[in-house]
Amino acid sequence: MDFNLKKLTSDAGVFFTRAVQFTEEKLGSAEKTELDTHLENLIARADCTKNWTEKIFRQTEVLLQPNPSARIEEFFYEKLDKKIPSRTTNGELLGQYMLDAAKDFGPGTPYGSTLITVGEYQSRLGGAEREFLQTSAINFLTPLRNFLEGDWRTISKERRLLENRRLDLDICKARVKKAKQAEAKAAAEPDFQETRPRNYVLSASASAQSSGGWDSWDLEDSKESANVMDQRKLWSEEVDKAEQELRVAQTEFDRQAEVTRLLLEGISSTHVNHLRCLHEFVEAQATYYAQCHQYMQELQKELSRYPNSFASNANPSTSATCPSPVSSATLPGVSPPCLASTSTPGIAREPSGPLKIQDVQQPSTGHRKAKVLYDYDAHDTSELSLLADELITVYTVPGMDPDWLVGERGNQKGKVPVTYLELLS
Repeated sequence: MDFNLKKLTSDAGVFFTRAVQFTEEKLGSAEKTELDTHLENLIARADCTKNWTEKIFRQTEVLLQPNPSARIEEFFYEKLDKKIPSRTTNGELLGQYMLDAAKDFGPGTPYGSTLITVGEYQSRLGGAEREFLQTSAINFLTPLRNFLEGDWRTISKERRLLENRRLDLDICKARVKKAKQAEAKAAAEPDFQETRPRNYVLSASASAQSSGGWDSWDLEDSKESANVMDQRKLWSEEVDKAEQELRVAQTEFDRQAEVTRLLLEGISSTHVNHLRCLHEFVEAQATYYAQCHQYMQELQKELSRYPNSFASNANPSTSATCPSPVSSATLPGVSPPCLASTSTPGIAREPSGPLKIQDVQQPSTGHRKAKVLYDYDAHDTSELSLLADELITVYTVPGMDPDWLVGERGNQKGKVPVTYLELLS
């Protein structure tokens, strides 16, 4: 108990002394030992690295997990050193809802079958998102977190220790300076015997002779001289002690400055490591977005195979009077002609047969140029395959599904989806 109390008292004294030195430095009443330029530059670079790494880390967390409640939950799991439970992504949840809805609406209905197709692809998108989140967390977030919670804490600890060593060094310098000033002042003070006035000596001699001797006068003079000598010796010893403490403090400061410098120079290797992690993060993003693009293209192709579903659902009475189904040789997206319908200008129809793609003629007005946005592979002979960025002529015909147009490229003609085109004026 006594040892702990003494240590506590000593630590409190050191802390108070450092606080006084720090305050005097801030007020400009005490000198401060400046670090060398190289070490100052390393410290500034380390602070810059820490600040920006922390901002990038926080914002990446927001990007990967926008839900703040989920981020807080993951944070507590990490601090408790427990495994984070698997969480369903939004895409997977949406896909499951669509599949469940299709069961109630009927998988055989156009809406139900479409829900099944879209739900399956939404689940695939959710799975790709899950893989992206896991890869990014391992290859990018974890190294940044390890730097902030590991390497940077070590650097901060050594920097605080360096600051304490610097304060101790400046305290020792101030102590040496004060001791030398006191020693010089004591040395400049003249000896008592050398400064006695002559008339004082003569009067003291006469007094001594009348009293019968010089013993009392000699004793007083000796005491004064001894006090002066003791004071000079005391300050000399104080200077030696302060200089010894200064040498020790200087050695400890130099050693700590070297340790801190080596740690700060490791920031360069940290940048190299974070650069590699950044490349892996971008690669994971590129893979994820490529998968999403591929899935969406496949989904669009799946949905484009049934263009008449929307028209039949919107006009159920039409199918009762018009012949069905339409053969693969007819133009999908164009309602089959009814037996009682009249002919349409520009379109030749067989008396009782469906409309054929070869019979569709380009109207004199109403045709436009269109730019193809994506590649498209025709599913049958009535459709026209497309290449991205090419220009084609498009037009519509009466009774045609609004999601489709007739496209022409030279001598080639066929039905094309509107979603793959950018209509030009």
